[in-house]
Amino acid sequence: MPRPLSPRSVRPAASAQPPRHGLARVLSKLGVCSRSQAEQWVRAGRVSLDGRVVRDPYHPTLIDRQQVAVDGEPVKPAECVYVAFNKPRGLVVSAADEHGRATVYTALAAAGLPWLGPVGRLDKASEGLLLLSNDTTWAAGITDPATHLDKTYHVQVAGQPDAAVLAAMRTGIDDGGDLLKARSVTLLRAGEKNAWLEVVLDEGRNRHIRRLLAALGFDVLRLIRVAIGPLALGELAKGQWRQLSADEVAALDTREG
Repeated sequence: MPRPLSPRSVRPAASAQPPRHGLARVLSKLGVCSRSQAEQWVRAGRVSLDGRVVRDPYHPTLIDRQQVAVDGEPVKPAECVYVAFNKPRGLVVSAADEHGRATVYTALAAAGLPWLGPVGRLDKASEGLLLLSNDTTWAAGITDPATHLDKTYHVQVAGQPDAAVLAAMRTGIDDGGDLLKARSVTLLRAGEKNAWLEVVLDEGRNRHIRRLLAALGFDVLRLIRVAIGPLALGELAKGQWRQLSADEVAALDTREG
């Protein structure tokens, strides 16, 4: 017959500890500003934790158990906002540009929106669908390469790529150690001097499509993102924005459950 356990041999299960995050990250997760801006606020002494000024952006913080304040005002979780914007060519996807160039935030300045971070990037010369949100967890799921969420682009190139070029785009090329390839490529239409392609990526590296086509001898004349996952740019006019519906937000949510 097994010997009963003594009281000393019975150990209580360790209680689950709530996650701690750096103070700047907590401000970002609360949806009030970007992490880089939060770091500036913390270092400037504008942020307090439980009534005490903290100047370390990485100070461990319990997001649900400690009171964060900026300039003496308690910070509450911001209402989540999800925006689709048709980015025109020539705008930089950045809150502030060191060269003084116009940014997407310049175009949205009069919209009366709260702080929103870009969900992924489009380079200055690219156009089309750009998502912005203050829900950083939702945004991270969309941009995480592990989710393999499709991004669809219409690309105008100089010249007329043939079937061999399209096959090479699908197979991929090595460019400086990066394997650049498209999940799918379709010829939409061709003229005498240029052609339009539909290119679908399930991951994205810096200037992915431009570098891929350049390696195959083609210059990109225009590059327009027309869809992210199931969300299409549709009839949204260039330079205009709209809030996503609850169904659209849910359709892009990569979190389990």
